[in-house]
Amino acid sequence: MAKLYIVPTPIGNLDDITLRAVSVLREVDFVLAEDTRTTSFLLKHLGIEQKLRSHHKFNEHATVQMVAETIAAGHDAALVSDAGTPGISDPGFLLVRTCVEAGIEVETLPGATALIPALVQSGFPCDRFCFEGFLPQKKGRLKHLQSLRDEERTMIFYESPYRVVKCLEQFAEIFGADREVAVSRELTKKFEETVRGTLAEVLAHFRAHEPKGEFVIVVRGRSRRRAADEPGEANGEPLAGEPNPGAVFQDND
Repeated sequence: MAKLYIVPTPIGNLDDITLRAVSVLREVDFVLAEDTRTTSFLLKHLGIEQKLRSHHKFNEHATVQMVAETIAAGHDAALVSDAGTPGISDPGFLLVRTCVEAGIEVETLPGATALIPALVQSGFPCDRFCFEGFLPQKKGRLKHLQSLRDEERTMIFYESPYRVVKCLEQFAEIFGADREVAVSRELTKKFEETVRGTLAEVLAHFRAHEPKGEFVIVVRGRSRRRAADEPGEANGEPLAGEPNPGAVFQDND
């Protein structure tokens, strides 16, 4: 029986495609692409000629059933997003659910995603974390952030360059200006950079330097010993073995 393959694509550096992903993209009957122009560029780079169908958040509700029926009829399909793993802040969930409910096998390949590199290189605990993706732009945004104020796990957010400063301002207000944060931008690309420090320090950095590129914001979770403090952690003492918030540190590759 034919199946749906979920195929991660590079988030920047095109060499981050896996050999297995290349094989699947070459062998399936058609590829579902978030943006056919972006995927065409990738396939050309890989030397692959393939049938492309558009599948994005604006048409997936109208086409998902037809796609599932096409796969059920015996045609293997690969779903890709513009960058990273489909379903992670990108279209994919609806099609996967539809295929699962229809008894169609779904096979997900491991591969590129922005959240894991940003988390690991943040220097914050990685054993337990929560991925929040893109926050609501308006309605419910502050209420959702307030619900995370006492979250003890490391938190990961996606944000556009146009809202990074506002986002950090809101984080400082709700989590406290002394909460530690690591902000990565343009991961795997030429101008990749990670800025680390307190929210106050990193906010000052991006007020002075115009944010550019795609951003992943990693916020250290609240310490249990500080859970009884007032909002913010300005009065909390670092735990043994925890670093004191220091000057902003940048990684440039």
